Amino acid sequence: MKSLRTVVRHLKKYKLALTLTVLSMLALVGIQLIAPQLIRTMISTVTDPEAGSDAIGTVTRLALLALVVYVFRAMLRFVRSYSAHVAGWHVVADVRHEVYRHLQRLSLRFYEDKQTGQLMSRTVNDSNLLEQLVAHAIPDVLVNVLMLIGVTAVLVSMSWPLALLSMLPIPLIVLGMRGFAKYVRPAFRQRQVELGELNAALNDNISGIREIQAFTREDNESERIWERIVRHRDSLLKALKLMAVFHPSVEFAAALGTIVLIYFGGRLALGGALPLADLVAFFLYLELLYQPVRALSNVWENIQQALAGADRIAELLEQEPDVAERADAHVLDDRARGAIRLDNVSFQYAVGDVVLRDIDLDIAPGSVVALVGPTGVGKSTLSMLIPRFYDVTAGAITLDGRDIRDLSLESLRNQISIVLQDVFLFHGTVRENILFGRPDASDAALVEAATIANAADFIRELPNGFETMIGERGVKLSGGQRQRLAIARAVLRDAPILILDEATSSVDTETELLIQQALERLMEGRTTLVIAHRLSTIRSADTIVVLKDGRIAEQGRHEELMASDGLYRFLNRVQTADDLWGEPIGDGVETEIV
Repeated sequence: MKSLRTVVRHLKKYKLALTLTVLSMLALVGIQLIAPQLIRTMISTVTDPEAGSDAIGTVTRLALLALVVYVFRAMLRFVRSYSAHVAGWHVVADVRHEVYRHLQRLSLRFYEDKQTGQLMSRTVNDSNLLEQLVAHAIPDVLVNVLMLIGVTAVLVSMSWPLALLSMLPIPLIVLGMRGFAKYVRPAFRQRQVELGELNAALNDNISGIREIQAFTREDNESERIWERIVRHRDSLLKALKLMAVFHPSVEFAAALGTIVLIYFGGRLALGGALPLADLVAFFLYLELLYQPVRALSNVWENIQQALAGADRIAELLEQEPDVAERADAHVLDDRARGAIRLDNVSFQYAVGDVVLRDIDLDIAPGSVVALVGPTGVGKSTLSMLIPRFYDVTAGAITLDGRDIRDLSLESLRNQISIVLQDVFLFHGTVRENILFGRPDASDAALVEAATIANAADFIRELPNGFETMIGERGVKLSGGQRQRLAIARAVLRDAPILILDEATSSVDTETELLIQQALERLMEGRTTLVIAHRLSTIRSADTIVVLKDGRIAEQGRHEELMASDGLYRFLNRVQTADDLWGEPIGDGVETEIV
């Protein structure tokens, strides 16, 4: 079973904790078997008329021995419990790390239809269930199976006919456990699915609380969350209902064994075939016999819950990245020159959904190439093919003459800096967000990067300067400030290739000028691919590539394209009219990326 193989693989690393757990459990089984024998000996001593004056000494010694046994049992239970939890939580931590590392390997295509809350639920909630498996279920199964074997051996040695009669209900319990597993595991799996859906909905709503309040959708969204809560509640109650049926059934089956012993054991004792002390010991051992059986039924519930979570984790780990790295991938040790060629490149997200067709494009080292065209023609998609966030479906992309699919992903992406339209900043300080570009950079390099990005002045005005907390996604900063921090991050990275998605359309004119100046400094000496929003910002580009219907419609310098009276000139005319009159014209043609 793949889900269990993942657990076992990590469990092997914690042999010391496992060894202590197993040894303490074996000792506990031995102690559990000794206790009834002490009581049996005490009863035999008390009821023996020939014991004489030695009886008091024997009882005293039995009491002291019992004290030692129970103290030792308490110590062993501590060792067993703590060592099992050490192994369990280490496995959970390892699995969570493995899942996260695997999520990092998966390409962007995987995330297109996934919710963050769902993936968080699998990483945290599902893996959390593995602790039950490692620290509780597996040790409990082992100790209770050993106890079952040991008690059975003792009972058989005392009276094998009575032992067999007392164990008649056990096959019924085993069959019940198999039936229970058939129905309850899918129920627990569905419970985890609904929990993931609830987490996903909560994540969306908390992230979008500003929009919810702005559009006064509180009641609607509250109702939607309530529906998710109810679905999770109902799925949980369905599983609990199955458990509520199963556990009393096991208890009743165990009680049948006691009834059998009362009837047949009582008859044997009355007939003199079984000593009274042995009958009392038999009752005590029978309780020990059905104690592990009842415990196993409870453990079985934990196992089904844990396996339901493990199944979902295994399912995620089986996901293969669409962008795979070859085993013999070449590692770029030196700084790339930045010569990029797209050779007959085509790309589609799904069958029949062709975004780019037969793209041929040469980008010289250190040149600036701008991509323009109506919304949805594939400008952003084309730029994302270069760092291999997606792989081409036809053709090839080369960097300095080498197919990028032959390069290691890490070394390829180390050659590229990206400033996206939708800037993402992490919850932390200004310093931490800029250093994300190069964590080992000095303070001098940090300040220089901020200065180049026209960010140093506003950073100094913040309450704590570079140590100011900016909130989740930089919520405490304006759009222009966030954009300049992203540029500073790219400056610090100092990669030879730059991909820019200029987000200047939503800022004021002064901020746009500051951002444009920062971008021009950043572009110096780098191979730059610009996705143009405002066409006025890319007039000095070495090459302007105009895309239409996923193909290159025309390319050249600004003056050449304006003279050709093609799509580029039309887009310029439309955008110029928009800027002059503040109203869109031109048959609905758009020039911005959605």
